[in-house]
Amino acid sequence: MTYKEARVYLEKVSKYGSVLGLDTIRNLLKRLGNPERDLSFIHIAGTNGKGSVLAYISNILSEAGYRTGRYISPTVLSYLERIQVDGRWIEEQEFAEVIGEVRKAAVSMEADGEAGPTVFEAETAAAFLYFKKRECDIVVLETGLGGCLDATNVVERTVAAVFTSISRDHMEFLGDTLEEIARQKAGIMKKGCVAVTAEQQPEAMTVLKEKAQRLDCPLYVADIRQAEVEAEGFEGLRLSFGRWKNIEIPLAGSFQIINSVTALETVEALKDAGYGISEAAVRRGFSKTVWLGRFTCISKSPLFIVDGAHNEAAALRLRESLLEYFPGKQLVFVMGVFKDKEYKRIAEIMGPLAERIYTVSLPDQKRTLKADALKEELRPYCRLTEAADTVPEAVEKALGAVSQDGVAVAFGSLSYLGQVMELVAAGAVEGAAEPFCFATNGPINEEGPTAVKRGRKE
Repeated sequence: MTYKEARVYLEKVSKYGSVLGLDTIRNLLKRLGNPERDLSFIHIAGTNGKGSVLAYISNILSEAGYRTGRYISPTVLSYLERIQVDGRWIEEQEFAEVIGEVRKAAVSMEADGEAGPTVFEAETAAAFLYFKKRECDIVVLETGLGGCLDATNVVERTVAAVFTSISRDHMEFLGDTLEEIARQKAGIMKKGCVAVTAEQQPEAMTVLKEKAQRLDCPLYVADIRQAEVEAEGFEGLRLSFGRWKNIEIPLAGSFQIINSVTALETVEALKDAGYGISEAAVRRGFSKTVWLGRFTCISKSPLFIVDGAHNEAAALRLRESLLEYFPGKQLVFVMGVFKDKEYKRIAEIMGPLAERIYTVSLPDQKRTLKADALKEELRPYCRLTEAADTVPEAVEKALGAVSQDGVAVAFGSLSYLGQVMELVAAGAVEGAAEPFCFATNGPINEEGPTAVKRGRKE
């Protein structure tokens, strides 16, 4: 199987949609020799912040000398981002090989009259195969949806269950109340593992405490009140937390305070569980963290920020960061969201901040809220709202509208932010943007080099 054939196969499987439950992936993994049983995991659930916390923890573990796999979704620049070892993306041929094994197992399931895997189940099984082949010491993975019935929850050897901020999202699948949603996410805890949580609302915290006590899991709570922020700006922050003094955090956004504190609390839990992690490894791990699409500056002149704020809680945090870092500045927005998200509430939160807004339709035509419909939702809050025909058109118009000391912000679904970043980095749109250097550990496109550095870093 070639990489192209692997992608065609997964595209075909994706048409079957998604199904919560573990029976199918258990069957699939059994036919693949249960590779997950030879791996140890740090499992992360939550509504917002999973990706950033995963990036911090996995980088720290790699710097501490552990061969560390990471499994993420969604991705920003390339499909290959989702499966990494020590920050390096899986190669195309390696991806094709593990997907080929998964397809053979799926064909045998269907031949036996059993349900075949969903695309997320197929990808998850392929990731486990790859991590086993690469003999990973530990794998850091985030749930796709919820926790209890998410395909990733098939893992058994969980070292740590980590919970980022839990709020209301995916309520059609996870429940109508915060307590119900927290109960689903708490399902990733395994008996005797360590559990780490960011500060939660009382309903969610009660659920996590009860589950941890029932499973005899030591529970570590990242108390943000114990964090002292020494410096903070749109390019990152420096903080102290407990014994960790003046830690440089390269990711920006006020929400990165709780994310980085959660990661540090996880380090404490892992050290207590016997993992050797030095202070130098912690500092290096944080300093090397890149997590594109999370309050990421992609241009300095004028400032251009991209952020995957796709639900109410994330929109509130983005609003807080913009007001804190850019008080009184002109703000011009580009926005695109899925129609199954809280777009009315996001419009209410973000719309009043903007001088102008350009709305876009997303690549996933089935899920996208059309640009014209989103425009109508935003008009009550920002009169100068316009629907763009394409993402390049929206970016070009935003750059044309923003002043030299203003700020352009593209936000909403992560699914289109990679395109925005590439457009600005390549100078592919008209405007005065001066690209800011951003780096990845893999190709920016399917044929690109293994390290990308575009533009000039100031």
